[in-house]
Amino acid sequence: MMLTGCGVFGSGSKVDEPKNSQLSLFENRGSLMGDSGVDLNGSKDKNNGGVGIGVNSFLWRATLDTLGFMPLTSADPFGGVIITDWYEDPKAKGERFKVNALILDKSLRADGVKITLFKQKLDEHGTWRDTEVPPNMAHDLEDTILTRARELRLVQTGK
Repeated sequence: MMLTGCGVFGSGSKVDEPKNSQLSLFENRGSLMGDSGVDLNGSKDKNNGGVGIGVNSFLWRATLDTLGFMPLTSADPFGGVIITDWYEDPKAKGERFKVNALILDKSLRADGVKITLFKQKLDEHGTWRDTEVPPNMAHDLEDTILTRARELRLVQTGK
């Protein structure tokens, strides 16, 4: 008699096979990542333009395009978060902006992107101080991103 793996070879004893009820437990169990799982192989989903990322790829690309002039601190395509570093426009010395962009959905929707803007001004002592951001500025940036996302979708899908 010889031990092989988890069974006994040559013992003449019959190995218990799983019963149908036990097999059905494995076949009917759910997935931690949902029915579609995680797509890392690059297949395209026409509904969201997705290529293996966790958010709408048109919104993702449009956000990166729109914020491309600012230095990026972090970009997470699975969580849909883009964080820029402070950017000071050479034409507006003493004033700088930082952007946090959150893509909220896998669909291209008007409320699919949320922008949070931060603004600082340099005081007379050379210290950056937080100042109020104009209320329409974040909304205008969201509209610019949405317009770009629609353009990207039109180019790729024709609709």
